[in-house]
Amino acid sequence: MKRRQFLTGVGVAGAAAAASSLPKPAIAQAMPEVQWRCASSFPKSLDTIFGAAEVISKRVAAATDGKFQIRIFAAGEIVPAFSVLDAVKDGTVQMAHTAPYYFVGKDPTFAFDCAVPFGLNARMQNAWMYTGGGLELMREFYKGYNTIQFVAGNTGAQMGGWFRKEIKTVEDLKGLKFRIGGFAGQVLTKLGVVPQQIPGGDIYPSLEKGTIDAAEWVGPYDDEKLGFFKVAKFYHYPGWWEGGPQLSAYVNIAEWEKLPKSYQAIYEAACAEANGYMLAKYDSANPAALKRLVGQGVQLKPFPNAVMEACMKAAFELYDETAAKNENFKKVYTAWKAYREEAYLWFRVAENRFDNFVFTAGQAKPAAAPKKKS
Repeated sequence: MKRRQFLTGVGVAGAAAAASSLPKPAIAQAMPEVQWRCASSFPKSLDTIFGAAEVISKRVAAATDGKFQIRIFAAGEIVPAFSVLDAVKDGTVQMAHTAPYYFVGKDPTFAFDCAVPFGLNARMQNAWMYTGGGLELMREFYKGYNTIQFVAGNTGAQMGGWFRKEIKTVEDLKGLKFRIGGFAGQVLTKLGVVPQQIPGGDIYPSLEKGTIDAAEWVGPYDDEKLGFFKVAKFYHYPGWWEGGPQLSAYVNIAEWEKLPKSYQAIYEAACAEANGYMLAKYDSANPAALKRLVGQGVQLKPFPNAVMEACMKAAFELYDETAAKNENFKKVYTAWKAYREEAYLWFRVAENRFDNFVFTAGQAKPAAAPKKKS
């Protein structure tokens, strides 16, 4: 045997023997087994809004070789839809996935973590949260609930809801029993509406039985699944109270602090992925669903400008009234309002001009190809 071949053979064998005797990488040994339960505020049938929590669960499991597992429970399986915040605060579950404006009864400040009437669209909401100071403000607020929150979804601008009778004037709002969540219900109360906060899974029977006169949920894709078009034909738009409603993932602070830094980074990235996924899914699924609904005889109706103007006036009156008596709200509202004004300045330039032109100009015919000279 040649000397070079001998040394090479010894090197390979020796390296293999040495490798087998070495301990596994420290990072692999340091990855603990973590099992969390997540209480969702949504039924499993709403695959996009419920599915965002599943995106988080799948991503953290894949990124940790299955060491970090999150089991998702639909609304009512552990706690009711509107009890998930308390479940996280009290340590009943480690996390929840929800629409924060469900909790404005505890404090109206929660609305800024989701949607405020005549507020931000989805891009503005993301910008305010990620880089405009919104996340820091909201996390300071959430400390009072033993919770840390993460941006984890957005539906985009929603529809205005399903009505048995068309809304033509502000007068038509008086006495209307309307299923509507969040701060918008308080705005509409000023105009005579009787708001009802009902979980998604209970809206259809309430509308069918006449317990309520109208209901809003999300948009065509989810609304079609819930069957609202079977019991109400007028589909108003836009949902001026939800220009870009954000969903959030809540985590019990003590449970969060137990996680290794690598798990925290993975979890935060997974929430950001869920945020992008949800908006993309709705933007892809809503067009076809809207066509199907119109094919079923649904009548699309924009809210009249007079109705929108009255609602906006009532909304900002309510904000000023609330800020005068709630320091939490005042602190966030002051920063949010300033950010909104700056964002609107920009969006009304390039974005607004582009959108208004392409959405109303129709589809131009492509120019004919020039004839070849003979």
